[in-house]
Amino acid sequence: MNPADTPPGADLLREEIIAAGGYWTRTLDRWQRLRITDVEGRQACSLLAYNADQPTERFNAPDTVKIQNQIFLTTGRVLFSDLGRVLFSIVDDTGGHHDALAGFGDSAVDAARYGTDTGTYRDLGNDFQRNARDNFVMALGRHGLGRRDLVMSFNPFARVRVAPEGALEWEPDAGRNGAAIELRAEMRVLVAISATPHVLDPDPRYQPGPLRVEIQTARAPGPDDACRTFSDEARRGFENTDDYWAQVSA
Repeated sequence: MNPADTPPGADLLREEIIAAGGYWTRTLDRWQRLRITDVEGRQACSLLAYNADQPTERFNAPDTVKIQNQIFLTTGRVLFSDLGRVLFSIVDDTGGHHDALAGFGDSAVDAARYGTDTGTYRDLGNDFQRNARDNFVMALGRHGLGRRDLVMSFNPFARVRVAPEGALEWEPDAGRNGAAIELRAEMRVLVAISATPHVLDPDPRYQPGPLRVEIQTARAPGPDDACRTFSDEARRGFENTDDYWAQVSA
């Protein structure tokens, strides 16, 4: 997205590329927007989100799915915290399917999938294959958090279906070059992103793609905002969030 293409009233504050296999982390202010683009359509993106001022409050994938009765998150849906508040709202989406069921992979998953010793960068140099768990540990370490703070991830661009017997299955060919999702922070949100293969992607080749991240200036939602009025559950979540924000910002 070029600054000239930014929606009316929004300013592009920052634009970066997360290299394939890399990670990115930042704290967003309330109502800032984070746009993530799957540049090559590889569906290799996992995201963790925390209340930046109280990081013991963090994204809760089961509640996000259960409360909204929806496994495919898209425009109008939200990412709930474990305290029933809203961390992110999905305000735009050109991908159409984003996984909140499967979590993320680690070095053991990668070793089994790729049939090689993933090792360490010191040992393998440029052949080192990063995984989401290690990336998240490094990203969270920049904010004083660690392994104990890892939770299930939100995986933009990935499509996972539930088989009749209950198993999760990867849906191939669901990616699209340039697919994007735009998230609006509903409080100060600490976010970490890993550009690594989805835990269920069966491709035996390690080939994640780059992600583009863009941060836009804060814009307060209007009274008829689609995310805030989507359902009674969403309204209650936003009421809890607004009450909390009124306390911490006083």
